[in-house]
Amino acid sequence: MDTEFQVLIYLAASLGFFHTIVGPDHYLPFIMIGKAENWSFKRTLWLTFICGIGHILSSVIIGFIGIGIGTQLENLVNLEGFRGNLAAWGLIAFGLVYAVWGLRQWYRHKDHSHNHIANGDKKKITPWVLFVIFVLGPCEVLIPVLMYPAANESLGALFAVTGIFGLSTLLTMMGAVAFVYYGLGFVSFKPFERSRHLIAGTVIFLSGLAIQLLGV
Repeated sequence: MDTEFQVLIYLAASLGFFHTIVGPDHYLPFIMIGKAENWSFKRTLWLTFICGIGHILSSVIIGFIGIGIGTQLENLVNLEGFRGNLAAWGLIAFGLVYAVWGLRQWYRHKDHSHNHIANGDKKKITPWVLFVIFVLGPCEVLIPVLMYPAANESLGALFAVTGIFGLSTLLTMMGAVAFVYYGLGFVSFKPFERSRHLIAGTVIFLSGLAIQLLGV
């Protein structure tokens, strides 16, 4: 194993971890929605896993296609930037809509049957919305920092570096969700029961806004 390949391996593992931890959009939406919807720990972690796979694979597929057909790196970086912009606005819109819905729930008093139907439709839609947003969201560092340099080494290096980055990202996402979810189990949210959807939507909205304005 030559020195450059070793560096790429270590870089893939560390970047997978750090780009996930510093990006609250990688875990806050699952924690907030899971708590607001009273999802089980298993269901929350499963949604994190599915969305994480979609998030990683979208960039991996674009990277492999780009490398395979000889696309200039600059073009792929621009494409990933465009996808990132779409995902950030998607998170902002989702958080805002969810917060507005939560605000309506806070103020309005509906009969039980009406509430049940509305909540049932929302629970079916919410995971799909999150999945689409995460598929749109790119792993910005993957293609330019890891995949293209690894491809110059060998095909084996490309697969190894990509796999390690993906695994590191996925494990960090799930680990962060599990850690915070478990920690929140010691906190009583009864005073915020009626406003839990409003709070969840607001936090998700602010997460998307932080990505868009601060680039976190």
